[in-house]
Amino acid sequence: MSAIRLLVLGAVRQHGRAHGYQVRNDLEYWGAHEWSNAKPGSIYHALKQMAKQGLLHAHEIAPSTAGGPPRTEYEITEQGTEEYLRLVREALTSYDQKTDMKSAAIGFMVDLPREETVALLKERIRRIEEWRGAVTEHYVPEDGPGQLGHIGEIMNLWLHTADAEAEWTGGLIERIEGGAYTFAGEGEPFVAVLADDQENPYGTGERHPGDAH
Repeated sequence: MSAIRLLVLGAVRQHGRAHGYQVRNDLEYWGAHEWSNAKPGSIYHALKQMAKQGLLHAHEIAPSTAGGPPRTEYEITEQGTEEYLRLVREALTSYDQKTDMKSAAIGFMVDLPREETVALLKERIRRIEEWRGAVTEHYVPEDGPGQLGHIGEIMNLWLHTADAEAEWTGGLIERIEGGAYTFAGEGEPFVAVLADDQENPYGTGERHPGDAH
């Protein structure tokens, strides 16, 4: 599963309508360019591809009086919203994902109802435990990594990572059940998007040939 698809759909959805540079700016504001493949070329490609697939609707905006090419603004479609929520749910429960997918899913989890989010996170813990059980059929943590030579350190790293994530996820569940954050249907959501004239403190400051689009 590619995180860029989820990230771009989520960014457009938060704006309502957004052009490519706004989407890129938001993803950099969230730090996604550091922990995912959300690079400029990938973002613009994803916007165009998902518009062709019917997940986004492309609006051609007339050029400014100062001249320049017309700008394309994107708006998520009903089909795009369904795909977006499907990706959030899948990424919240799957443990075979890289950091980019789970990070994106946590960033967008408040677009789901609170009870559903808790249920999905509990399923994530169940799957981590299931994965751990499969690994320990071949690797005995108590015997230490040396049983497999230095390659055992890889298994050791995997298990420590899984255990830490299961513990962190349990804490997140407790915070959500305790009333933290605003979820779907509970009121005005928290939206982390930048206004057109707002400087991005985490941006690269570099423009891309497709920024006008």
